[in-house]
Amino acid sequence: KSLQYIRLFFKIYISTFSYLRYICVFSDNHKDCSGVSLHLTRLPQPLIAGMYLMMSVDTVIPAGEKVVNSDISCHYKTYPMNVFAYRVHTHHLGKVVSGYRVRNGQWTMIGRQSPQLPQAFYPVEHPVDVSFGDILAARCVFTGEGRTEATHIGGTSSDEMCNLYIMYYMEAKHAVSFMTCTQNVAPDTFRTIPPEASIPIPVKSDVVMMHGHHKETENKDKTALLQQPKREEEEVLDQGDFYSLLSKLLGEREDVVHVHKYNPTEKAESESDLVAEIANVVQKKDLGRSDARQGAESGERGNAILVRDRIHKFHRLESTLRPAESRVLSLQHPGEGAWEPEHTGDFHVEEALDWPGVYLLPSQVSGVALDPNNNLVIFHRGDHVWDGNSFDSKFVYQQRGLGPIEEDTILVVDPNSAAILQSSGKSLFYLPHGLSVDKDGNYWLTDVALHQVFKLDPNSKEGPLLILGRSMQPGSDQNHFCQPTDVAVDPDTGAIYVSDGYCNSRIVQFSPNGNFLTQWGEESSRSGPKPGQFSVPHSLALVPHLGQLCVADRENGRIQCFKTDTKEFVKEIKHASFGRNVFAISYIPGLLFAVNGKPYFGDQEPVQGFVMNFSNGEIIDVFKPVRKHFDMPHDIVASEDGTVYIGDVHTNTVWKFTLTEKFTRKWRLICTNLTSILHYCFLLPPGKGSGGLNLGNFFASHKGYSRKGFDRLSTEGSDQEKDEDDGSESEEEYSAPLPTQAPSS
Repeated sequence: KSLQYIRLFFKIYISTFSYLRYICVFSDNHKDCSGVSLHLTRLPQPLIAGMYLMMSVDTVIPAGEKVVNSDISCHYKTYPMNVFAYRVHTHHLGKVVSGYRVRNGQWTMIGRQSPQLPQAFYPVEHPVDVSFGDILAARCVFTGEGRTEATHIGGTSSDEMCNLYIMYYMEAKHAVSFMTCTQNVAPDTFRTIPPEASIPIPVKSDVVMMHGHHKETENKDKTALLQQPKREEEEVLDQGDFYSLLSKLLGEREDVVHVHKYNPTEKAESESDLVAEIANVVQKKDLGRSDARQGAESGERGNAILVRDRIHKFHRLESTLRPAESRVLSLQHPGEGAWEPEHTGDFHVEEALDWPGVYLLPSQVSGVALDPNNNLVIFHRGDHVWDGNSFDSKFVYQQRGLGPIEEDTILVVDPNSAAILQSSGKSLFYLPHGLSVDKDGNYWLTDVALHQVFKLDPNSKEGPLLILGRSMQPGSDQNHFCQPTDVAVDPDTGAIYVSDGYCNSRIVQFSPNGNFLTQWGEESSRSGPKPGQFSVPHSLALVPHLGQLCVADRENGRIQCFKTDTKEFVKEIKHASFGRNVFAISYIPGLLFAVNGKPYFGDQEPVQGFVMNFSNGEIIDVFKPVRKHFDMPHDIVASEDGTVYIGDVHTNTVWKFTLTEKFTRKWRLICTNLTSILHYCFLLPPGKGSGGLNLGNFFASHKGYSRKGFDRLSTEGSDQEKDEDDGSESEEEYSAPLPTQAPSS
């Protein structure tokens, strides 16, 4: 049934012609020849399918509480949709999830299912239509029995989730392909919820979800392991010893982490010696067996927090694995009378794991910035999304009938508690994109649907102070933009710079009062991009004391810097590790921060953040989040104290990172994951193994081992179904000129 509804979903949503078939021959020689047929047509389709996600972000399940209800509700405020399938999701405390349409006080069931059953889309028993003014309501029923601490919504196996996915279709001319509901706007409504919503659905043990973060076991093997007597030859060694370091990072449990003496200062003459020593250790114990994984996923939250902390430390160590030239920190004076602040330490960026803003989920996050009080400002798209139906071939917005976003699109967030301090921007924007804040605290924002730039006073309700461009009119002259992406305002001169944009390839300069001054840039040539040519200038960063403006040339995968007075090209920053895209950049004295895009099919460069020495462009550090994962990091902003924020337009997430000074690395610290939970880290002496040591290949070549477990560890544990390496294009690629080998969306 799930396959049938997937077929219906694709039949309504898109048309393709390629044929996919999965054939599985079972032990009794029968075949499962089910598959999905996709058909492609150039004809516009009358109906478009989409997904409505209902999810709780603030549920707390007290320890020992027998029944805990998590309720979600939102008013439906757009064109009619027709529901035809649903899917539920929790972790292992969830008992039942139910979804309803509430109209005039009457409850109509959309779907009700146990989250412990296989997670497929189930058909609705009867088609359900949802219209403007209806309420969509969902309830997740949990139990806290067996827990010793309260359980929160989060991304690890010891946290919980409460999600209801509603699959629908609607008329193409009004279609919205993705909507979310993360609040409970009508709590009183649940007084009349049908009793069935609170009754758990019994599930036979042989059909319970077998996913790692759902399955609970007795872990008899783990218990036996913990009861083993301590082996005499195992001891905690000096800090200089590699295995002592490994033991400490894994929780200082010698009965689990077998410590073997190995002194890198005495025994590191070659990589072969090191590999032989590691092989010797692995042969003496089996860290990869399943009970280790299950042990980390036990019901004890204290152990889960410990494991998560250890994993975070290993992620931090793993980020050091990159080309040797990228690790050199050598800040130099740029000449011409100007100089860059010199950083003598070695730096590393890591996620601030205690920052709760990662679960704020404001919808598609298009822009982030910092105001003069160092508060975080977020620009988001509310219930609007940018997809293939948003614009026609002439870049005219096609969903104007939806009206502007009917909620505050600008959020001011406390940098420590993530509390929302202020909000604005209601009924003003259609498709928010770029955000920057000038020295006086004014907001500068771009809207790609309106093709306009706005200057707003955050403390005024009188409307925009300045508007550049013509509403809903794309163009390329002095009075028009075509999907402008970002704004930078010179703190000394007040000059306004606009990157324009998806369908123009230029930087436009205006006077402080909005008069056109000049423009530069042109579309990239097919033979290779030259200085001053752009393919989607996507983000801007001013370097005021050097008189430079840097541009994230997104589709060319590079950063270009120009003199603000003469517009003369100064330099290009481009690294293989950027991959094909650079989405956003941010500058603080001496350092340039950037985020790239998801790799295309066959590409190896991961999506991640970069810290660069601005003087010479060298990469000092790369970084990723621990909670959730980057999918399409869209904007980045850094403060002078080293705090970094990144907003992701696909995961609807904002991360906070901190810049910390590390030890001086005389030894290279390399990490790899041997299981889905534990990493191995080892030290290589300076100059050894400059090409990198591939432990995956090493173990795959030894009897009894395989490459399994050598992929980068994901600690998200959340309900993200998308394959990180699928190479699919972002929603915003519809407006960008596509590379010749770009994958289909």
